[in-house]
Amino acid sequence: MKRIGILGDIGSGKSFIASCFGYPVFNADREVEKIYKNNRIIFKKLKKRLPLYFSSFPIKKIEVIKAILANKNNLEKIISIIHLEVRKKLQIFLKKNRFKKIIILDIPLLLENKINKKGDILVFIVSNKSEVLKRLKKRKNFNIKILRNFKKIQLPLDRKKNKSDFIIRNNFKKKSVKVQIKHILNRIL
Repeated sequence: MKRIGILGDIGSGKSFIASCFGYPVFNADREVEKIYKNNRIIFKKLKKRLPLYFSSFPIKKIEVIKAILANKNNLEKIISIIHLEVRKKLQIFLKKNRFKKIIILDIPLLLENKINKKGDILVFIVSNKSEVLKRLKKRKNFNIKILRNFKKIQLPLDRKKNKSDFIIRNNFKKKSVKVQIKHILNRIL
């Protein structure tokens, strides 16, 4: 099984690109959403570590945002609790798809959390910064302070780009993205 890790800036279209490959995708952000909605144990752990911010289940995104905005250390506390559960979900995904030719890893902190393996193929997504910001502002609960906090825990984009095997220029048009993906698949298969 070949593992393709998708790298890029927040809002650069990593999930869009991942879905265009046509292979099973592990989307860490979606897994986190499911954890917030369905995992009472994680809620209890968050409530214990950050009782001022987490009061009722299911966990609401606004509670997470308030916790992060109140203190930059809260983001690290939240990640330390959520990350273990996401890793468990990743292991289940890998086991389920172990006979697939390719799997796609859409994990925002893939390199930072050392989830990637030596043989992984890394694809860096480049997008127009003004287009990215415009798209981010349309997201529910968008907050520039939260965005800055998340950027602080990520590796510099140049470093991610340099570690990558391929670069996709994302203009958010499926046709041009598919052409670039086809080129990558032709090179690795």
